Amino acid sequence: MGRFLPHPDDVAVELIQRPSPAIPRQRLHTIGLGGVACDWPRAWREGTAVDLHIPSLGASARYPGYVAWCRKVENGYRVGVSFTDEHALFGARMGEQACRIERYCRQHEDAEPTAQQFEALAREWVSRHACEFSHEAFVAPALD
Repeated sequence: MGRFLPHPDDVAVELIQRPSPAIPRQRLHTIGLGGVACDWPRAWREGTAVDLHIPSLGASARYPGYVAWCRKVENGYRVGVSFTDEHALFGARMGEQACRIERYCRQHEDAEPTAQQFEALAREWVSRHACEFSHEAFVAPALD
């Protein structure tokens, strides 16, 4: 299974259960391509079919996946959502990049940036971090 990108805590995310049947844990770990880890107020059962939705990116920013793991943390749960098809994985990876760029711009501007300033900050972020979101980096096992 690939690695899980940590979703930024200051960018809203929603987990929405899909009516699809759950997937067995052992099957998920053999077909999962990697995923996104986010904080959530309640526990999820492993294998549950969910959509990971990032509201700030619009209604179409919904990525179908499965709960790969769920761990208790101080203020709720950390949930790993695994993607089992390349299209969902690509969409989630691009969505996470957009979240990181948005966050980077907020951290480096005191006031609302102009379109030109936002573009310059986005290009700066991409030049520094885009390789971390490549297909190879995402699906390759993380080395600890």
